[in-house]
Amino acid sequence: MNRRKLYKTMTVTLAVIVLCLAAYIMVHRLGLNPAYDFGAGAYYYADDPAIQDMAERATYPSAVPKWIYYALFFSWGALMWFLWLWIDRRRR
Repeated sequence: MNRRKLYKTMTVTLAVIVLCLAAYIMVHRLGLNPAYDFGAGAYYYADDPAIQDMAERATYPSAVPKWIYYALFFSWGALMWFLWLWIDRRRR
């Protein structure tokens, strides 16, 4: 069996295992707090009356303008895109 076929078989097997485990966890409702009425994670945002206070305290003033953060974010994305293209071209 060549390496490509082996990797594909391993990937499909792992994906099937992960999907089966996810279905098992959802069907048996593992990880949910029975004291709460709603789904996993919803209490974190929806039903906490003090969420607004926590959100306001979590912010801090920055000396760097927001446009720099956006520029860095999009620059990083462009860099990763071109790196991906370069890797893809080398594989052919």
